Amino acid sequence: MTAFEDTATGRALIEAGSPVAGSMTRAAATIVFQPAAAVVQVDDRLAACLRAAATDAAGLPLRREQVRAGAVLAFAVEYAATLGRAGRPVRGDGFFSDRSGSRPSADGIAEAVVGAARRSVDERRVRHLGYLFAEVAHSPDVGTELALRALRLAESLGWRQLALLAGVGRRDRFPLPMAPLEDEPRAWSAWGAREDVADLQRSGVLDPPIAAPRPGGTALPRLRLADLRLTRRGVLLHRLLVLDLLHDDAVTAALADLGLPRT
Repeated sequence: MTAFEDTATGRALIEAGSPVAGSMTRAAATIVFQPAAAVVQVDDRLAACLRAAATDAAGLPLRREQVRAGAVLAFAVEYAATLGRAGRPVRGDGFFSDRSGSRPSADGIAEAVVGAARRSVDERRVRHLGYLFAEVAHSPDVGTELALRALRLAESLGWRQLALLAGVGRRDRFPLPMAPLEDEPRAWSAWGAREDVADLQRSGVLDPPIAAPRPGGTALPRLRLADLRLTRRGVLLHRLLVLDLLHDDAVTAALADLGLPRT
């Protein structure tokens, strides 16, 4: 394969993400592979990293995995361009530089993000995985191990759990319901959503933690969604996945699954 064919294949991969990322994939591919022809620019080092990731993923055997891989890179371009317009430069701490005995941290995280997107059967999560890469690339306070830890945690959470995290994180703008949550809802949909909340508490993403039974079997006060707060782990996840941009209708749907209307 010639260098030209390699580049063309990587560009095609990003454009192939359109079923998930929409028509902006063509513009994202141009920014990465033909920056001189693009209206919007991203940092050259970031573009080079995304080119390498796209080229490496171009040979994926399953078509839908190619779609998700292309989409996650397109979303990374989209959010990186947004950060650039807001005046946030990419990090200059060696993130994009070769390390002794290893490749740049940026390349490893890009590969991990593409892998997470490939495994995301619920494709709504792909957008925020792409945002995670762009956010890390612009955040010198987030080390490689911390970014990979956040990515592993993000992979363990379902879409509804991400929507619930988004809701808790924007509680100052959209107050959460004050009604208590049922511990054992009868409807399966509400029971599953209630389990999602409990799993978020168990994973240390939301406070308060699940309360231990009281001696003597005294009933515990029932949890209200309005009582929930992001832990430091939750704040990290909320920030890197840019859950402030998760659509309000997804939060509304998650609350509806719990049987709790928005206030």
